[in-house]
Amino acid sequence: MVVFKLTVSRSKNSASLYVAKSVYISETGVHTTKTIEKLGTEAELRKKLNGRDPYEWAREYIADLNRKEKEAKARKPDILIKYSQTKQIPKGGQRSFNGGYLFLQRVYHALGLDKVSAQIAGRHRFAYDLDSILSRLVYSRIIYPSSKRAACQLSKRFLEQPNFDLHHIYRGLEIIAEETEFIQAELYRRSVAGLASRNTGVLYYDCTNYFFEIEQAGGLKQYGCSKEHRPNPIVQMGLFLDGDGVPLAFSVTEGNQNEQLALKPLEQKILADFGLAKFIVCTDAGLSSLANRKFNDMGGRSFITAQPMKKLKGYLKDWALCAGGWRLAGAGETYDTGGLDRDKHFDKVFHKERWINDGGLSQRLIVTFSLKYRDYQRKIREGQVSRAEKAIRAGAAKLRKAGQNDYRRFIVKTSVTADGEVAKKTLLNLDGGQIAEEELYDGYYAVCTNLEDEVAEIVAINKRRWEIEESFRIMKQEFKARPVYLQRDDRIKAHFTTCFISLVIFRYLEKLLGEKHTCGEIVETLRGMDFLEAKGDGYIPAYTRSDLTDDLHAAFGFHTDYEIVANRQMKAILRKSKQK
Repeated sequence: MVVFKLTVSRSKNSASLYVAKSVYISETGVHTTKTIEKLGTEAELRKKLNGRDPYEWAREYIADLNRKEKEAKARKPDILIKYSQTKQIPKGGQRSFNGGYLFLQRVYHALGLDKVSAQIAGRHRFAYDLDSILSRLVYSRIIYPSSKRAACQLSKRFLEQPNFDLHHIYRGLEIIAEETEFIQAELYRRSVAGLASRNTGVLYYDCTNYFFEIEQAGGLKQYGCSKEHRPNPIVQMGLFLDGDGVPLAFSVTEGNQNEQLALKPLEQKILADFGLAKFIVCTDAGLSSLANRKFNDMGGRSFITAQPMKKLKGYLKDWALCAGGWRLAGAGETYDTGGLDRDKHFDKVFHKERWINDGGLSQRLIVTFSLKYRDYQRKIREGQVSRAEKAIRAGAAKLRKAGQNDYRRFIVKTSVTADGEVAKKTLLNLDGGQIAEEELYDGYYAVCTNLEDEVAEIVAINKRRWEIEESFRIMKQEFKARPVYLQRDDRIKAHFTTCFISLVIFRYLEKLLGEKHTCGEIVETLRGMDFLEAKGDGYIPAYTRSDLTDDLHAAFGFHTDYEIVANRQMKAILRKSKQK
């Protein structure tokens, strides 16, 4: 029981009035009193109240506090629940439910995806609830990533039960695949209109592939160069992010197609469906074909693309690696990289630039150098060389073909003697030439662009390419988008559509949280936000309250972290999670 009281502290020359809160807990017999508010001194209150008796006013003020406390108690009384030590729980009855999806549901509805589903349903004849299927596939992809069959079962863990069966999911996938372009365009339009502005001045593009747990190629599933070096058929996914790291559009192509060919068709779709015209396309070196650069050198578009130093023409490589002629933003003098002061210049980024002509395309080559980046590359290589030496000592005879970042690239295998005869055993040694070759480029980084902006601005844009690589990592590791178990091309396309929507929703969720928490922390927290149902009374949180759960509740304007959430409260929360 809570009661507010008036207390007075008197001194020789004045009296101060306070509000005290008295709390009595009948179960334990504990009684506590705490001062919660100072009303003021007697003199201050007489002046403020125009001569009115301050004690009379204070008693009325406290009576009002007690009245409000009683009203609040009447509206939300404590709930007492009885449990029997002899009564068994119902067989097959579900008692635990996940409520973490409610925060995803809030973003889903804010993006108008329920309205998009309704529009699609209006163009097709089917009896199932497409919105229920699409939303549960998205929530499950983030919280319980699994196959479509498993997602059908796992969606029953959510507070709101699904109203579809497995065969409805497979039929829904066919419709989602057919409407993929419409979904992407509407998702962009509705995000701009209802949730947040989109930074489309810069677009980041990259391409990756996903493997299948099958051996038979066909349709989109083709044998190609797997990013994970797996001997399975793969499918390729091209993805555009906007300048804030939010996914904009994607495409799915055959696994054996050159990934450079996927950029232009997807970009043309953005130009046609999204109403965008002028933007900068930023890509990595693997997608920087001459054809792609020429495509983005017209119509008001621009490009920034990474340029491998090793692949520069000889005269350009000599110019780039030359110690002299380096500049620093805002400084008029030139610098020599051989005479840099480590204490003074360690965090500085130096640059040099020139215009070049490649295949009839005039573009600007910018090379940067940083002592910090140089030391970072050397540290990484030292670790790789150490692993190579360990492998040599262990006599690892079987060495797979090594990638550009694999320590095995530093191991050379000799199977003949100096006289050209067949050796009795294979000799393994460090490849000093390979190590020395790579050391030449430590600290250097190059990009090509048709922009004439300040070098610092171009470098800053290019630095954010890590966000698209992180997006692919989230889909592969957190959302477990691969391996893909589907066979039909339309269902494969629909699978990646739901992965794309999941990524959009998750990115907006991160931004609403202020980007203070890691992806893994958010997913684990949402997955663990379970409730134990108290039949007829409400839901008891079974999760650990944390800074992250506090941030979620603050960002979305509802609370699920009371000792018990009454049924009426939970219904209000469910309604709020579906507001636009």
